[in-house]
Amino acid sequence: MSVDLVKLNDHLAARSYVEGYGPSQADVHVYKAISSPPDANSAPHADRWYRHIGSYASEHASLPGSSSAGEAFLGSAEASAVKTEDDDDIDLFGSDEDEDEEAERVKAQRVAEYNQRKANKPKTIAKSVITFEVKPWDDETDMVVLEKKVREIEMDGLVWGASKLVPIGYGIRKLQITLVAEDDKVSMDELQDKVAELDDYVQSSDIAAMQKL
Repeated sequence: MSVDLVKLNDHLAARSYVEGYGPSQADVHVYKAISSPPDANSAPHADRWYRHIGSYASEHASLPGSSSAGEAFLGSAEASAVKTEDDDDIDLFGSDEDEDEEAERVKAQRVAEYNQRKANKPKTIAKSVITFEVKPWDDETDMVVLEKKVREIEMDGLVWGASKLVPIGYGIRKLQITLVAEDDKVSMDELQDKVAELDDYVQSSDIAAMQKL
């Protein structure tokens, strides 16, 4: 038997098997008619299919389906045995329209898989590192208590960091504290309003620096 490798390769460009969506007797029939593996350069799809069907060698006899579909790729003498009386040119694998539909199905499946992977990809959470300054009323303000009360302020997406006291003159020191804030959750105006409520200790607050993570 001889096999039309050009026709087989074109057929397998958008398909994994000779017929249907799994290995069958049609694949085995064509596979056994090929004397040597197809050239990977001139017939890459046929070569890929040949190696794949070869991996089922121990199961060839038990694969489902009929071998008749594979006759379309054999030489004219062998193929004539399955020609019908009223249509010698019957296309066992559908029209060009069928091939176009199969190609579109494969394309749609790949697009759906890509969109699924993209949807499952974790979103990047935008955050900022902020240097926050709080000024007391005078040098008699208990800065330990002031810092404690500032740190007691809780907001979703807010994390307090390191702090230090910075002299600003006349014996007065301001609290300089870093914080990490999720941009979509933490409003700095709201945070400053909460700090301003500590009016027994706080004169004012300010954002000294801000940097995106």
